[in-house]
Amino acid sequence: MTDTITDADVELSAPASASGLTSRDRTALGLLLAAVFVVFLNETMMAVALPRIQESLHIDATRGQWLTTAFALTMAVVIPITGWLMQRLRTRTVFTVAMSSFAAGTVIAALSPVFETLVVGRVVQAVGTAIMMPLMMTTVMTIVPADERGRIMGRVSIVMSVAPAVGPIVSGALIQVLPWQGLFWVMLPIALTMLVIGMRRVPNVSETRRVRLDTASVILAALAFSSLVFGLSQIGAAAVGEAAVQPWVPIVFGLVALGVFGWRQLVLQRTDAALLDLRTFRSRDFAVSVAMMSVAMVSLFGAFIVLPQFARYTLGLDPLWVGAILLPGGLLMGLAGPPVGRLYDRFGPRPLVIPGSIGLAVALFTFAFALGEGSSWIVLLGAHITLMLSLAFLFTPAFSSSLGSLPPQLYSHGSATIATLQQVAGAAGTAIFVALYATGVAATGNVNPDLPSPAAAAAGSHLAFLAGGILSLVVVALALFVRKAPATDVH
Repeated sequence: MTDTITDADVELSAPASASGLTSRDRTALGLLLAAVFVVFLNETMMAVALPRIQESLHIDATRGQWLTTAFALTMAVVIPITGWLMQRLRTRTVFTVAMSSFAAGTVIAALSPVFETLVVGRVVQAVGTAIMMPLMMTTVMTIVPADERGRIMGRVSIVMSVAPAVGPIVSGALIQVLPWQGLFWVMLPIALTMLVIGMRRVPNVSETRRVRLDTASVILAALAFSSLVFGLSQIGAAAVGEAAVQPWVPIVFGLVALGVFGWRQLVLQRTDAALLDLRTFRSRDFAVSVAMMSVAMVSLFGAFIVLPQFARYTLGLDPLWVGAILLPGGLLMGLAGPPVGRLYDRFGPRPLVIPGSIGLAVALFTFAFALGEGSSWIVLLGAHITLMLSLAFLFTPAFSSSLGSLPPQLYSHGSATIATLQQVAGAAGTAIFVALYATGVAATGNVNPDLPSPAAAAAGSHLAFLAGGILSLVVVALALFVRKAPATDVH
């Protein structure tokens, strides 16, 4: 059993406002939202810049995807630890650790002379990013009354969508006038500023507990997730004859490690010592919502990695134009966030997630069948706007429904589980879509994988987007079972 102790440094509550939040709570939410915006902006700046980095470092898409896959994979490994971290340390301390790691990784990436060092910098950045999102979600669930969570989640969705919207066009503009290292030099002073402000202003809004970190669980999680994603990435490498190992070997090993990890959590949660408490999945609403989000993330991350490749090599667009095309969809998703949150508070999730899932399917099948050589960028723009608006109707209700169905003692585990599965799904989506893209390119007989012909890039994109469209049908089916349920105790 764990011993609960009141954190002596948890700050006294200020008078509550009419909304039910104290001034201290509003300060905490504002700073955390700003920090999440910064780390999300960094994460999404890479997609548009990736083709230019590949050309500069003379690598193909199969190797280049590790800049995003390693980032997502690191987050998947670190995020489970955040459940323990947020119970053991104060809010301000956790924030400081996260932003310090992010800033250090940014420096390493900016100074990188070769591809391998750049990957290391991205990994260190990802450690900080991994901590920040669960910290914000757990804080929201801790301090925001249940009847206001939809509205606050709407604000969260603005951050989660505006940053990806602004990231590509900022990246495209910078990459036009600066070497790729400039992306990180521009980000560094922003990260340092957030670190300094947060160290002084982020309040401590939770209590700490003496909990033990199970090292074996951390190792098992790292082995499971890294093996699965590495195996998936080798499918694409095998398509061009560069696989280091047969893909099925690490995939099987990863599945076995994942099974052992799950068994160990079931044992440890009897004494509240699990790295990820799987009792969260005893909530039917949590399980369904998380499954829907995970499948959607596979399609989403995969589409985001392939779209710039298609726009660059098939349509011949410069990075700035690619960013400009992706901007409206992201901004509209951000604007839709607050209304969707209010609609969730009033009507629940199902009237929102069902049309959202259908829109996701329409967008991905449009990418698969309406885009090719000679396509207009207007088609790409319209499909991307449909994709982003559909995601606005999916993610805000799914976040609120999943965490809202849990008892307070499982909030940190629930948010860590969601974030972990999102990143595993994102890394898997990136690996799968790049594998299919590489397979399609290779099937055309393209002789230079570093610089695919327009026809080769179109063929690879079609294959990847078709897989995404098929996966989106699973999202439609799961959306039919999402519901809003009151939080109940999970034993």
